[in-house]
Amino acid sequence: MSLLLWDELAAIWQSGDFRGAHDWINERWSRTVQESPQGDTDPFARFLQGIAFAALAFHFAGEQNGESAAIFVEDGLSTLSRFPLSYAGVELAPIIDALAELRHGLPAAGSGLPIPPVISGVRALRFAGRVVQ
Repeated sequence: MSLLLWDELAAIWQSGDFRGAHDWINERWSRTVQESPQGDTDPFARFLQGIAFAALAFHFAGEQNGESAAIFVEDGLSTLSRFPLSYAGVELAPIIDALAELRHGLPAAGSGLPIPPVISGVRALRFAGRVVQ
């Protein structure tokens, strides 16, 4: 996927529209699954799925939906941890770090406490060799 296409995602991601980012990623995931002989086991499809899980975790955290955020934090960490820290031109360490920070900050289920904002660089989608802000 060209950096130009990643720039489309970066603009959505940096705006904080993580639901929109998920939708953008999901379109590409669906196309990859349909076009790859490996289907949903295609490594790039799994990578996209991990990024989509992260986007949903951040979206649900912003909506103060801790139960859904917790599910997608775990799914994102599980999926993205299988890839090198730079994959397909995207630096995964900031995303993984932000997911870990979110997991650590999630209040206990049913506590009624708000989800604190993730203060790491979650909005700075980084590409190998450059940062888009």
